[in-house]
Amino acid sequence: MLNYKPSIRQKITLGYYAIVAMIVGLTVFTFLELRYIEKKIMFGEAISEFFDTTLEIRRFEKNFFLYEQRSDYDENVAYVGKAQDFIDRNITGFTSVASSEQISTLQVSLKNYKDMMEQYAGLLRENTARKNMLSGKIRVTGKDITTIAEEISKTERKSLQQILNNSQHILIVSIVLLSIAVIAIGQILSRMVVKPLKSLEESMGVIAEGKFERVAIDSKDREIVSLTKAFNKMLKELELHERHLIQSEKLASLGTLLSGVAHELNNPLSNISSSNQILMEEFKEAREKQPAGPWPLNPDFSVELISQINDQTDRARNIVRSLLDFSRDREFKKEKLSLKKIFEETIQFVKGQVPTKIGINLSVADDIMIVADKQRIQQAFLNLIKNAIDAITSDEGTIAIKAGKHRAIDDIEDEKLGIYNYLKYRGKCTLEEDTVDIEIRDSGSGIPLDIVPKIFDPFFSTKDVGKGSGLGLFIVHEIVEEHDGCIAVDSEPGKGTTFLIRLPVKEQ
Repeated sequence: MLNYKPSIRQKITLGYYAIVAMIVGLTVFTFLELRYIEKKIMFGEAISEFFDTTLEIRRFEKNFFLYEQRSDYDENVAYVGKAQDFIDRNITGFTSVASSEQISTLQVSLKNYKDMMEQYAGLLRENTARKNMLSGKIRVTGKDITTIAEEISKTERKSLQQILNNSQHILIVSIVLLSIAVIAIGQILSRMVVKPLKSLEESMGVIAEGKFERVAIDSKDREIVSLTKAFNKMLKELELHERHLIQSEKLASLGTLLSGVAHELNNPLSNISSSNQILMEEFKEAREKQPAGPWPLNPDFSVELISQINDQTDRARNIVRSLLDFSRDREFKKEKLSLKKIFEETIQFVKGQVPTKIGINLSVADDIMIVADKQRIQQAFLNLIKNAIDAITSDEGTIAIKAGKHRAIDDIEDEKLGIYNYLKYRGKCTLEEDTVDIEIRDSGSGIPLDIVPKIFDPFFSTKDVGKGSGLGLFIVHEIVEEHDGCIAVDSEPGKGTTFLIRLPVKEQ
């Protein structure tokens, strides 16, 4: 079988040819109709001329009877011959406007009229009753001829008028039908050509919003198929590129965390070292005082020291494990997680970077759980906390992290109503049940109002060159959407910034 694939160009060309064919057909039909009307008009003129001829016959007949001049007779006979010749030459045309009985009567009457005129001309110098009787018959026959000719002329005029009316109606109907056909072809082309292009435009709109959804258009047109394949290939490349960017951003974040991790590891390792030294000194003194036999050590104190060693060792191990878990590239997988523990662990990552006069207040209940990929959601929280730290340019400030189950608009304080309305009424979030609201608020310098709509755009940054990639908040937005959640921001210059994240507590 032939694997034939249509194309938009072929469809448009076919529609163009169809319209041209209809226009040409209407033109040919109109031309033939006009030719037919032209012939009818010419024959109508001939019929009018025939009628005028019969009137001339009667006029010269009257003159001949009055003045008995030979010239009037000759003119009369000439017109009679002209009428007979006209009927013989146009017998087909006469048949279309007159009955065969009328035509036969007309032919016989003209012949009899001519014969009677010849007889009357032979009796011209006589004044007899026969001559008077013959003139009466001539007048009656002439009147019959004129009457039939007039009837034929009227019939022809009516026929011509009917043909003109019919042609006018046919032309109007043809134009209307042609217009309807052109509109129908346009609609068909619109469905066949414009519809897949419209679908492609809608898909591009979705992609422009940052959602890399595969383009699927129900069309077999070669151009659309090629475009779809090209866009899907481009989307695949963009997804790979985005993953590389996110991994690069993660590695960059990891680099900034190392100082904080070093600080966090230094404390437990110092405790381990101190405890070991004390324990070693105790054992050394005990051995010197009593080289043999049981040592007078305080068992409880020794156990406490050893416990501190174990606890601090576990703490160091957990910090390293969390760091490795954060940096590891693994498959996206949701699981039920404790929101408080995630924030506590994330805060440990950046603790070494937080200035001493900036406090991080965490207010999250122990029982709040979310369904999320730990590594990805932790990266989102980490980026937001880092941004909050950078936003506080003064010597001191606070970062407040709160979380609670979703509340109705009526239960929200007036100062918080704006950001909740932003989520609810501006199409930013449709989640209303089984969700948790997370607020990350800083007391920093805030974000200018003209910049707020752009902060989630990729590569947009207000930081100096070399101090930010412009991907932090973009990655946060992508991660939140990956988790079927939504994010909004409320900021006012000089009064700080609040990020509100709404996440489902159950698998969507």
